[in-house]
Amino acid sequence: MLTRIVLFIAQVACDFLAALLLARFILQWARVSFRNPVGQFVIAVTDWAVLPLRRMVPGLFGLDLASLLLAWLAQLAFLALAYALSPLGPMGGMTWMGAAGAGGGILVSLMASALIEVARLAIYLAMMVVLVTALLSWINPHAPLAPFFSQLARPLLAPFQRMIPPLGGIDLSPLALLLLLQVLLMVLDSLRGMAFGLGM
Repeated sequence: MLTRIVLFIAQVACDFLAALLLARFILQWARVSFRNPVGQFVIAVTDWAVLPLRRMVPGLFGLDLASLLLAWLAQLAFLALAYALSPLGPMGGMTWMGAAGAGGGILVSLMASALIEVARLAIYLAMMVVLVTALLSWINPHAPLAPFFSQLARPLLAPFQRMIPPLGGIDLSPLALLLLLQVLLMVLDSLRGMAFGLGM
């Protein structure tokens, strides 16, 4: 019972931190201003980790690689903790070296799984942005945060808007994007099973 509580709290904390780090990466990628309540919150929560790492991990082509790397490390930390507390991990009587020798790649499995979890979080963030943008456009297009979410969603929706013309004045591109994102989540679920299989 205690193990489940510890893992639940750790997962919530790691997912929350990784999501904010991914949001920081996406905001910079989409060239969205941080001068809004969401951007300021993201900076306030992640600066302590991102700024020191940027001295060692510079950006590339305008991408904030330090934030992306930290999001992956947050997921890796949780997966490593979950493995350590599992019956197959060190707490279950098997050492990391013994597990790697017996299973042939626990570390590789954890690293691949962490990458998949980062991709899963990125998809959930994209889904949230598209849904909030669509709701604001229907309910309150003049809301203070409407331009922020619209600017975030624009690069995601643009390819679909070029292929799907509005029908009766209704933009169906958000529905098409959400459908694709759901398919990608299904693919990630399959990849997650394969990643766990690497360590068996």
